[in-house]
Amino acid sequence: MPSLLQERHYLFLGGLVMDFIRETIMYFHKGGLVMWPLLFCSFTVFAIAIERFMFYKAADSGEKFKNDYCDLLSQNNLQSAADLAKVTPGQVSKIVFSAASNAATQEDLADYLENELDIFTSLLKNKLDYLSIIVTLSPLLGLLGTIVGMIGAFSIFNLQAGAPIAITGGIGEALIATASGLCVAIISLCFHAYFTHRMDNIITNAERCATALLQAERRCARK
Repeated sequence: MPSLLQERHYLFLGGLVMDFIRETIMYFHKGGLVMWPLLFCSFTVFAIAIERFMFYKAADSGEKFKNDYCDLLSQNNLQSAADLAKVTPGQVSKIVFSAASNAATQEDLADYLENELDIFTSLLKNKLDYLSIIVTLSPLLGLLGTIVGMIGAFSIFNLQAGAPIAITGGIGEALIATASGLCVAIISLCFHAYFTHRMDNIITNAERCATALLQAERRCARK
C-alpha cells in the first residue's frame, strides 16, 4: 500500500503534468492557424525518426562484422568469411554473402555488388529529404504566423487608449509561432544530422566489405 507521502507526491506530479498540458494547449491556440501545420511537421519528424532508426538498426551489420569479415578475406579465407556473413544479421552481410554465392565471374561479382550497393544506398537515403525540407519549412511557417499575428495586433492601433497594451500582448502571442517553428526545425535538424552520420558509417562499412571481397577473389584467381 502506498504511503500518504507517496500519494501526495503522485498528486503533485499529476498536477504539474496537467498544468503543463493546459499551458501547452493555451499557447498552441495563441499561436494561430500555422500551429496546425507545425504540429503535422513535428509528428512527421518523429514518425520518420522512429522508422529510420528501426530500418538502420536492421540494415547495419555492425563494425565488428566489418572488421572480422575483412580480416578473414585478407587471409584469403573465403569460406570462413562467407560463413560469417551467412550467420550475421543485417543487410550489409546479406549483400556480400549473396554476391559471393551467386556471382560466377569477377565481372559478375563487381556488377552485382555495384548494383546492390546502389539500391542499398537509395534505401538508406529514403525519407531523409523530408527532414531536410522540414528544417527549412518550419521556421518559415513560424515567421508567417508571427507576421499574421502582428498584422492583427497593429490593426487595433486606431482604437482607444488601451491599444499599446493590446499591441504588446498581440506581438507576444504572435512570436509563439516563430518559437514553435524554430523548435520543430532544431529537432528535425538534429535527427537529420544523426541519421546522415549513421548512414555514412553503414555505407562505408558496406563498401569496405565489398572491396575486400573483390580483392580476395582476384588474389585467389591468380593462384
